[in-house]
Amino acid sequence: MLEIRQENKDDYEEIYNVVKTAFETAEHCDGNEQDLVVALRKGDNFIPDLSLVALKDNKIVGYILFTKIRIGEFEEVALAPLGVLPKYQKKGIGSKLIKEGHIIAKKLGYHYSVVLGSNEYYSKFGYIPAIEYGIKAPFDVQSENFMAIKLNDTSEDVQGVEYAKEFGI
Repeated sequence: MLEIRQENKDDYEEIYNVVKTAFETAEHCDGNEQDLVVALRKGDNFIPDLSLVALKDNKIVGYILFTKIRIGEFEEVALAPLGVLPKYQKKGIGSKLIKEGHIIAKKLGYHYSVVLGSNEYYSKFGYIPAIEYGIKAPFDVQSENFMAIKLNDTSEDVQGVEYAKEFGI
């Protein structure tokens, strides 16, 4: 049975290894996703409630992190990274992590989540090109790969995005 819960300090080393292993075979990655997690965890934009692990037989097999970002004058969240050990991929674990993260982010009052990734994958969860919400990427990227989902109703006039400084954007 799969359990999803908030990370704790005892999980840090295992999360580091899960993220590193998950991204070793990823099509698009820069190889430092595990170090990004460590940096984000120490930063001002870290949201402990949105740092989640997936456990199978008491072993961490997946991880997701949402951090605070600025969209215009509003505080929202960005999904990055999402990693599942290769042996456990394509079994719905990433989907469960995303859905649980969305539920928590919605309860915390965030209106939008943005993600940079595969439009084929993230569109399954309701992500659409962010520009359709008026959200502009802070870097050059194909519009279909910079996506957003509306978590709560809002009439906010959104614009550009400012990521946590740990992303180096």
